[in-house]
Amino acid sequence: MSKAQEKQAEQYDKKKHQDEQQDNAKKQAEAQFDSIKELLENVKNAKTDEEREDAETAIHEDPLSAEVKKKYEILLCWGGPACRIIGDLDEHNEPETAQLQYQDWFTTWTEYPCDEETLLEYTRYFYFEQ
Repeated sequence: MSKAQEKQAEQYDKKKHQDEQQDNAKKQAEAQFDSIKELLENVKNAKTDEEREDAETAIHEDPLSAEVKKKYEILLCWGGPACRIIGDLDEHNEPETAQLQYQDWFTTWTEYPCDEETLLEYTRYFYFEQ
């Protein structure tokens, strides 16, 4: 194999590996969104105050971190793959936009298309102060 062919094969393998990492990260984003929907359903379906409080506590304990900078970031999981929710805050530091993103090692953050209202409902369980 010529050097040019070797380089082309190496580039192909690198691209294939990055695509696999991105697919893996997308699966993580899908799992995180499913988990968010389940956590919200637990709040909605709570029959007692104690069940509701437990369900809300589960939401608060779910992410790895939540940060505020007139924008916010809620880190759901990290490493490879990683998922986060990012968005803008309004004048009262309440989330007004929400976007679920995913990435794997050495890949860029990519939006996971999902229902923004579900994400906003989830993010409103967090207190964002500056």
